[in-house]
Amino acid sequence: MTTSELYNSYREQMRRVADIKFSSALLQWDQETYLPVKAAAIRGQQIATLSELAHQLFTDEKLGSVLNELKQREDLAENDKKNVDLTFEDYTKNKKYSSEFVRKMSEQVNKTFHAWIEARKQDSFPVFENKLDTLIDLKKQETDILGYEKHPYNALLNEFEKGCTVDLLDKTFTGLLPSLKELLDRITKKEQVDNSFLKQHFPKQDQWSWGMHLIKKLNFDFNAGRQDISEHPFTINFSSTDVRITTRVDENNFSNMTWSCIHETGHALYEQGLPENQYGLPLGEAASLSMHESQSRLWENNVGRGLSFWRYYLPELQQYFPKQLGNVSLHTFYKGINKVEPSLIRTEADEVTYHFHVYIRYELEKRLIEGSIKTKDIPAFWNEQYKKYLGISAETDKKGCLQDIHWSHGSFGYFPTYSLGSFYAAQFYSFAKQNIAGLDDQLEHGKTENLLHWLRDNIHQYGRKYTSEELCSKITGKPLDIAEFMAYLLHKYTRIYNL
Repeated sequence: MTTSELYNSYREQMRRVADIKFSSALLQWDQETYLPVKAAAIRGQQIATLSELAHQLFTDEKLGSVLNELKQREDLAENDKKNVDLTFEDYTKNKKYSSEFVRKMSEQVNKTFHAWIEARKQDSFPVFENKLDTLIDLKKQETDILGYEKHPYNALLNEFEKGCTVDLLDKTFTGLLPSLKELLDRITKKEQVDNSFLKQHFPKQDQWSWGMHLIKKLNFDFNAGRQDISEHPFTINFSSTDVRITTRVDENNFSNMTWSCIHETGHALYEQGLPENQYGLPLGEAASLSMHESQSRLWENNVGRGLSFWRYYLPELQQYFPKQLGNVSLHTFYKGINKVEPSLIRTEADEVTYHFHVYIRYELEKRLIEGSIKTKDIPAFWNEQYKKYLGISAETDKKGCLQDIHWSHGSFGYFPTYSLGSFYAAQFYSFAKQNIAGLDDQLEHGKTENLLHWLRDNIHQYGRKYTSEELCSKITGKPLDIAEFMAYLLHKYTRIYNL
């Protein structure tokens, strides 16, 4: 068989695997948006069956033989060789899992997700506790299946960010948190900015219309996706031509929807920018979760909380909400949306305190996986850490340890990518401003196309060809540098708070 014929055989098998995985993902999207309450159990069974089938197809010995043969061929094109090498890594890892374990994990995730939904309704962590405890036990088993060095949590971190370790994160947060705390203390001593205009009544339908307008203006392709309402905002894709985002609306807090729309649009633009001809293959997938978060955080914060952006969009927003925002000046609005203040909800946190939220979750997950704290200890540990780092504690579980969807999905190891993504975003945005002439002026005129094209050319088109660090070095000429993030924060908040 020629190399071309062998590669085509591999590609077709990978596309069949992708077809099943994305069919399962479509059922998961429906589960979080429109699923009838009584359908939960059967839906879990359906998703588990598809997960098991995808795993069986991907770990088939015939695929292993094809991959081994392709790895010996010296006439593969560069991108084809990269696909084969990355797939072989994934294949080798997935062979460690039994079909039974994959099904068991999928079924438990479904049960845990619905327990989380009910626990939020009742505002009661104990409703969630037992299902979560069972899932954590499975995640501990998964660390043994995958194997690890030094710390079991490393196995789970590596699933979201290749090469990420407890040692690396401990060093990163140890270097970052004191500087953040110092900046927070300096801000706290200054006169607080006013954001009361964000806490008025904003009707749900009007917010929805505004959000749809905004994401369209940010170049989200509605011919290749849609937006819906869910309990927790998320982005999911079934190909680069079908990307779904969700948001949630709080009629008494304008911030909730607008920046979740921008954040999820950042994720979606990345997915829509991945090469369609690489469907089912590694080069058709995002580089990593931190790279994904760099895209969402860049649009949400570096752009979407920037002064230039709102010079254009505030007049449009005031047309949607003339009574609430008609008399709010640009600078009052800009300062208000960047107010720094310890708060309970991670997704609504400002750019300074946000990373304390992430760090607390990281520490909690690390201890749960190593076994130094138990599932029942989560609420107490949560409030203890919030009191320690932000001086506040949650009066309810819904505003505390029940606020995030991630654990109900089994996504242990995900949270640190939010901080890493923010650091990458600051570095990329700084470099983009150097390379796109007049970017601020473009944003002031509502034009974001050139920034999107720059991201497509430098990040989206490569898929998984490069690791996060390789991509960062390729774009900016150096690896991740947290000093870039701190410089961005200092420049921004020195002006907002007259530090």
